Amino acid sequence: MALDTVILAIIIGTLAAIVYSLRVLVLLERRIARMDENIEKMANVIAKQELQVLAEEKKIEEQERRILGARKRKR
Repeated sequence: MALDTVILAIIIGTLAAIVYSLRVLVLLERRIARMDENIEKMANVIAKQELQVLAEEKKIEEQERRILGARKRKR
């Protein structure tokens, strides 16, 4: 009878450890999902800023071409 109790306690302890491990895994997965969302938001902000920089560079290059073109015509 005592051996049955010990075996039952070991089985219940093992099941409890498995359930706890699954709980930890779920919590970690949620945390990683939040981190992933934040990284995606930061990447979107960086992409928007990069597009703004490229547009500004294009404007500056067009202005330089106009200025240089006007100087060549004057000569």
